[in-house]
Amino acid sequence: MVLKGKGLARCFGNLEVLKSVDIEIHQGELVSIVGPSGAGKSTLLQILGTLDTPDAGTLEIMGKNPFKLDSKSLASFRNSHIGFVFQFHHLLPEFTALENVCMPGWIAKKPDSEVRKEACFLLERLGLADRLDHKPTELSGGEQQRCSIARALLNRPAIVLADEPTGNLDSNNARSLYDIFLDLKAELNQTFVIVTHNNSLAGLSDRVLEMHDGRLGESISLASGE
Repeated sequence: MVLKGKGLARCFGNLEVLKSVDIEIHQGELVSIVGPSGAGKSTLLQILGTLDTPDAGTLEIMGKNPFKLDSKSLASFRNSHIGFVFQFHHLLPEFTALENVCMPGWIAKKPDSEVRKEACFLLERLGLADRLDHKPTELSGGEQQRCSIARALLNRPAIVLADEPTGNLDSNNARSLYDIFLDLKAELNQTFVIVTHNNSLAGLSDRVLEMHDGRLGESISLASGE
């Protein structure tokens, strides 16, 4: 098991955003989380990514409770084991595509030659071989998102968390992005958890979890097209 959350709760003032959420994610799964705005999807993803701390409950990633680590160790754990793909890419505008993808490896103090080799491999795999030296403003929206996926995969994390990754893409690019996730799952046995409003794309996942009013509903299996 890659990730296990038990009884996760989060409040902001008197507002209960997460209400005792249980979740398990297994190696090589692509799991989508759907639900209306304000249901708590992004808050849950922030906690699963260790970017926020639950008020109650426990979280294990690769058998370890990350919230028991000090801040420096937690940052290192996050960089090594968790990849992030956001709706707005968060690419650094002053750096090239290649340099943006290299960032997690450089932060981990890996050898530069090793980092650049992996970054080139991922960018080429994602169809950006001719965009290595281009800065984000020189890339299309779909290219920027593929660059952010390559960055998320650079350290070969245990899990990749994606928050509305198709939100700024047209329907063709959105479907292409999901196809990339599916290909990477098949080729690299990569594990993904994706928060999305796009139910038709979510239906391509191994499992769809529905969130409503701070609670995570029963798993809905759509792999067989049901």
